[in-house]
Amino acid sequence: MTLEAEIRAVIPGTIERQVRKVIDHIDEHVRIWIERSPFMTMATYSLNGAVDVSPKGDPAGFVKVLDEKTLAIPDWPGNHRFDSFLNILETGRVGLMFLVPNRLEVVRVSGRA
Repeated sequence: MTLEAEIRAVIPGTIERQVRKVIDHIDEHVRIWIERSPFMTMATYSLNGAVDVSPKGDPAGFVKVLDEKTLAIPDWPGNHRFDSFLNILETGRVGLMFLVPNRLEVVRVSGRA
């Protein structure tokens, strides 16, 4: 399969519900979700396309919502490879996924770092 229509033919469902889930800012619902999340993953990629996904966690509220476009994420010592930092320096792109225990949904945030 190479066309979106072919994929959608195999996976039933309307796209309208999915489209309504995409917003360009952190609204009240997303802010509350982020504040309740004790775990997130951060994906970055390098100029040559190498992808790195790093787990980040602490008690709920460890990620701070500074405004509707800005998050503050603490960094704790990890494996000392600095893959995420190096990728951010190269591409400036980041994808985050916030999880809350006992919930089936997630919140994804994409943007610049």
